[in-house]
Amino acid sequence: MQTTTLSFANIHNHGELFANLLRARRQSFIVQNRWDLPEAMGMEFDQYDTPASRWVAVHQLGRIYAGIRLTPTTAKVGIYSYMIRDAQRGLLDSIPSDLLYDEAPVAENIWESSRVFVAHDTPDKLRRVVHLYLIDEMTKAARDLGASQVLGLISASWPRWAKRRGLDAHAAGRVMEIEGSKNQVVSINLTEKMH
Repeated sequence: MQTTTLSFANIHNHGELFANLLRARRQSFIVQNRWDLPEAMGMEFDQYDTPASRWVAVHQLGRIYAGIRLTPTTAKVGIYSYMIRDAQRGLLDSIPSDLLYDEAPVAENIWESSRVFVAHDTPDKLRRVVHLYLIDEMTKAARDLGASQVLGLISASWPRWAKRRGLDAHAAGRVMEIEGSKNQVVSINLTEKMH
């Protein structure tokens, strides 16, 4: 099993990995979760999949086990910035605008993690390992990008795994139900992990 952080600058070096990641996102979010999201050619995508973003994949022999998208909070494409901020600004109907306790940050050292998933068909005996690989690579990739903080809208079950991974994480917003699952914005402090 391996992890790869993809960008528009290195996608060509990884064959079908990016397309496979978007296919796995479709399976996870559109097929399994039944979310109404854009799709084409069997792949899920949205307005935040731009050259500014990075994509973390946990994979083996072409099979995607998990993924995360990282987007800088300084991103701007038309009227869009990053998902959490755009939800707070009322641009996204599917996410409540009161998802954060404070105003959404815009700073070079803060990145957003979104589209976090572990593939539904990942065997139970591998799920914990896959999750560890995913969080470790996300943390490494974010630090390499200059992030000292990652903000993510994730499952409200985050306290269980954050503590096990030794992450300095805290709630940045209320627990809310989105499309049938409980979610919460979490802030992960990476400054302790930078050494």
